[in-house]
Order: sequence, then C-alpha cells, then structure tokens
Amino acid sequence: MFLHKVNGPRSITLPDGSILSRADLPPEDTRRWVASRKAIVVKAVVHGLLSASEAKQRYGLSDEEFNSWVAAMADHGIDALKVTSMKKYRQPRVDKE
Repeated sequence: MFLHKVNGPRSITLPDGSILSRADLPPEDTRRWVASRKAIVVKAVVHGLLSASEAKQRYGLSDEEFNSWVAAMADHGIDALKVTSMKKYRQPRVDKE
C-alpha cells in the first residue's frame, strides 16, 4: 500500500471521539454542497486536518462563502448549513426610516 505524502495530519480525533481522516473529505471536484459535506469541511478546518486556505483552494470556495459556513455552524449547528433553512438563521433586516 502506497501513501501519498501530505502536509499536516492524515487523521484527527474529534471532541466526540470520532475520527476524521482525509479519506472522509468530499472529492475535490464537488459541485453540489449539501449540509453534511459542508460540515465535514468545516470540522476538518476547525480541528486542524486542513488549513482554511487549503480548503478554499481545494474546493474553489471564496472567503465569504467559507466564512459563512464556519459562522453558521458555530452559531446554529449543522442545520444552519442547509439551503432550505437559511432564512431561519439569517439576521432580521432593520428597516431604515
């Protein structure tokens, strides 16, 4: 078995005791982002499996998009990453008079 050389760890142990490895990450050519895939990428960055810049480059994400995923997950959990639930977790607009 041949292992490719990678920068950083090959796997990490999450606070809940589960193990997240590079093999668990979504494919690099992912175009359809469901909440579970977003959550895996966010967990990988927050817990040190990937750097934020590596994740953004690997998946072609903008700073704004990735940072919104991190903030949504930190504030409301995985449900906030669902596209159908976005309205629920947005901050209400303040009407200017």
